[in-house]
Formats: sequence, structure tokens, C-alpha cells
Amino acid sequence: MKITLLALSVMLASPALAQQDVADFYRGKTVRIVVGVGVGSGYDINARAIARHLAAHIPGNPTVIVQNQPGAGSVAMANAVYNNGPFDGTVIGAPFNGLPTTPQLQPSGVRFDPVKLIWLGSSNRETQITYLWHTAPVEKFEDIRNTQIVVGSQAPGTTQYDFPMVANALFGFKFKVINGYESTPKIHLAMESGEIQGNAATNWTTVRSLNPHWIAEKKIKILAQWALRPHPELAGVPMALDLAKTDAERQALLLLLARLEYGRPYFLPPGVPAERVAALRRAFDATMKDKEFLADADKIKLDVDPLTGEQVAALVEQVARTAPETAARVRAALEAR
Repeated sequence: MKITLLALSVMLASPALAQQDVADFYRGKTVRIVVGVGVGSGYDINARAIARHLAAHIPGNPTVIVQNQPGAGSVAMANAVYNNGPFDGTVIGAPFNGLPTTPQLQPSGVRFDPVKLIWLGSSNRETQITYLWHTAPVEKFEDIRNTQIVVGSQAPGTTQYDFPMVANALFGFKFKVINGYESTPKIHLAMESGEIQGNAATNWTTVRSLNPHWIAEKKIKILAQWALRPHPELAGVPMALDLAKTDAERQALLLLLARLEYGRPYFLPPGVPAERVAALRRAFDATMKDKEFLADADKIKLDVDPLTGEQVAALVEQVARTAPETAARVRAALEAR
């Protein structure tokens, strides 16, 4: 009986001890959220909002800061975090949502395995839109089959590049994609100056947050929405998924659109101690329900529709099992010129 009671007391004490160990580790530390996108982008704004509230939910209440390491569609940041760490739970990656499919679709230069990344969660499922400056010479999405439209992109691996390139290759659209813009705000400046005509695929929440006056003043034409389900605020805007007329086309688009289910993902590198992973995952979940965070998100026009780290990890594993011929079809579309 004494042995049973002792064993039970040890079992009950273990979680508390683990929690105390985590608190002792994080107390006085700095946790860095490294955003693989430029300052001022939707991903950056989202990460900074989370950073303002995450520390309150991490045992030991460390300082949480945001740094930016843009480049190669977040691949530069992911390679660095995956291979160089630190592997102690003090660095969090905040990539483009296309990162988990990069090894399948743009494998050159990739030095990480998305399945081995430790996913903390995602703050939102996303709907992306194709939007053009009001002077662009088309009125409907289908018109881009017949009229070339110049759009801006940060890099291959982003939806700004991937989605129009697949629309060109599979459905005969005539997007001309210009890479090299550091962030969505830079693309918007280029639209205003007439350097380009639009953006083929960026989050609806980003446009709504960065340039709400464009919507109110009809400065842009919203021609399509890229999502697995229609967005309630975009009634009447055509679904890009409806372009697919065959099962093969639909499977290719589903692989492309899968990233939108984990629209704002966050990860740790492999090797972080399990008790710190658990603490950070639960801290992320708690932040997503934090009234002050939700008020902050509402103020800056960010949608919050979160997934847990376990849910994101399951989706990433599912995407990794995509049939090779489907991945090859999409990869060929992205490599087309």
C-alpha cells in the first residue's frame, strides 16, 4: 500500500516538477520569433501581435521579441533555424504558409524536413485573393486567359508566385510574375505607381489590414478567392478551385491550397525538450483565446481562427503523403516560364 501511494505521489508531482523546470529555464530568457518575411508584411504584423501577448502564457514569462529574416520564400529562415537552432525552445520560426510544401514543389536549396519541424500552431485559416489596380484592363478573373496581367511577388514558394504560375500552366492564364519585392507593402507601392498591375494571391486579411481604404474607395478589383471554402466577406467573388474540370486538376489545386488551412504557422526546430514543446504549444493555444490578444487582433484587422500544433503537424504529414505524380504536376507548372 505504501509503495502504491508513493508511486501515485510521484506521478502527481511529475507534471508540477516539469512545469517548474520549464519556468526556471525561461525566467530571464529572451524568446525570438524569426519571421521569414519582411517588416510590415501581414505575417510580420501577425507575429508582432502574438509576441505582445505570448510571454504571459509561457512559464517563467520570458521576453518575446520579433526579428525578420526574409529570403527565398522563408526557406533561408527555415534552413537556419532547422540546422543551427538554438534547439532549446528560445527560437520560433514564422514562415510563409507554403513552407511545408517547398521540399515537394521547389526543392532546390531546401535543407529542412517539414515533418520533423515541431509545429506550435497556426493563428488562422486563410483565404487569399487575386486583386488588381482599378485601371487594369480586365474585369473578370477569366479575362486573364486573354489579357496579360503583370503581378508582383516576393519569391517562388510564396502564393504570390505559386498560384499564378499554376493558373498559367494548368488553365491557360496570362499572368506575368515579377519576383523580388521584399514585402506585400512594397508590392502595393508598385501597384500605386503603375509599375505592376496587381497581386495574384495574398491573404484577404492582409489587404484588409494594410489598405482598407483601397476596398472602401474601390481602388482595387477583387477577381478571385483562393480557398477550400468561400469566405463570408467575399460573396460573389469566384472560387479559383472552380477552375478545375478534371480530378487531376482538382488534386493539383488541393495540394496548392492545402497551405491555407495552416495560414499563419509557427514552428520550433527539432530537438527541443518535450516539456518545453508542450509548454509552448499550450502557451500558443492560450494566447489564441486571450481577450487582450483578440482585442489587439480586432483593432488591426487580423482574423483569428486557430489550429493547435498537433493539428498543424497532422496536416503537414498529410501533405507530405501527396501522390508523387500530383506533386510532379504542380512542380512542373511552377517551373514553367
